[in-house]
Amino acid sequence: MSFLDLFSDAAAIYAASRPTYPAELFAFVASIAPARERALDCATGNGQAATGLAAHFREVVAVDASAEQIQQAMRRPNLTYRVAQAESTGLPDGWFDAVTAACGLHWFDRDRFYPEVKRLLRPRGVFVAWTYSRFTIDPGIDAFIKTAIQDVVFPYWAQANRLSWSGYRDVEFPFDEIAHPPFAIECDWTAEQMLGFLMTWSATRQCIRAIGPAFFETASDELIRRWGAPGTTRQVTLPVDMRAGRVTPSPR
Repeated sequence: MSFLDLFSDAAAIYAASRPTYPAELFAFVASIAPARERALDCATGNGQAATGLAAHFREVVAVDASAEQIQQAMRRPNLTYRVAQAESTGLPDGWFDAVTAACGLHWFDRDRFYPEVKRLLRPRGVFVAWTYSRFTIDPGIDAFIKTAIQDVVFPYWAQANRLSWSGYRDVEFPFDEIAHPPFAIECDWTAEQMLGFLMTWSATRQCIRAIGPAFFETASDELIRRWGAPGTTRQVTLPVDMRAGRVTPSPR
């Protein structure tokens, strides 16, 4: 499978508009890792997960196939970025206590990716993948966004996104599963911030290329009107779906 690049053209808006993950999520990853020496984040984008890991691991490496995304990435003293595909990182065997993939697993060639993860992890190392595909604001605004934007862009989602919608329940997972607590992203956003997030969707951008921006412009004006007075913020909740597992020890 070649690299399907649906994000480089929106690297700046992705960096500005994607929400950050809860601190408790990264504390959980660190808590199940056999040590806190090194972690690897795959398909790091602008480094949102990598910077969270950097608060818990001595060294973090983050890879992404998009050089444009790496250029927008957030920096930390103990965080190193590399332009590389998740399926072929070029990193040493057994080097990591944890490997993560935030909103990336559904894009990978998993027949190649899972052996790479197992090669990279030290004994008892952990792999954690998570995603989010749903949000709630309030029933009226949720319904409007669905009708005016989500339903319009729906035909333009890549097939891989369907795996994210199921919370990765339908994805093969060749690791010893680890139970995890529930996580959710909570943001206080203005209407403009919500619209920026919707523009990070690959389907939104593909739809605009195909049929033009008029539908999004009209929906944006109405969403801003419904949101409230200028500067009004509303809580946006995005539940996180996760799979966590440990490398199965090889039989002796």
